[in-house]
Amino acid sequence: MEKVAQNSEKIKLATVWLAGCSGCHMSFLDLDEWLFELVKYADIVHSPIADIKEYPENVDVCLVEGAIANEENLELIHKIRKQTKFLISFGDCAVTANVPAMRNMMGSNNADTVLRRSYLELGDITPQLPKASGIVPELLEKVMPVHEVVKVDMYIPGCPPSADRIKAAITPLLEGKMPLMEGREMIKFG
Repeated sequence: MEKVAQNSEKIKLATVWLAGCSGCHMSFLDLDEWLFELVKYADIVHSPIADIKEYPENVDVCLVEGAIANEENLELIHKIRKQTKFLISFGDCAVTANVPAMRNMMGSNNADTVLRRSYLELGDITPQLPKASGIVPELLEKVMPVHEVVKVDMYIPGCPPSADRIKAAITPLLEGKMPLMEGREMIKFG
């Protein structure tokens, strides 16, 4: 792997949350005191934890949590890939589409089926489909893992991956090295 940052320069690190539960970001926060060490070597330039709205250019490393389930996810993952040197599928939803992809079992036209079930059949007082633009991002017909949409450089499986696994994957990247992703501690799903 080409070094993601020059010499003593901090790397630009981003995290993104797409269609998933945020469990991977909760594990990221479980790094506890090590996060203070991390910020000595990396600037967090985008994250739902930091509530930065626009994805920046020239990101060195990005951990992407969640599957690609709607037009907003699709647009963002293409932007992320274009503006990121090293992209990591972060957690089982990003790696396999996991729980968000359960709607794929509903067959063809499942986006319409999901919306009808959620907003009409289960609607309480005034069941109606959201029509105004921007209220609900347009669902894709199929939920996909990140690698089905863009090139992924590394995978960190787990639901969620443990803080120890996240640390073991990120630490070598800070040194411009590729992490060793093998053995049960690093590649176990679930």
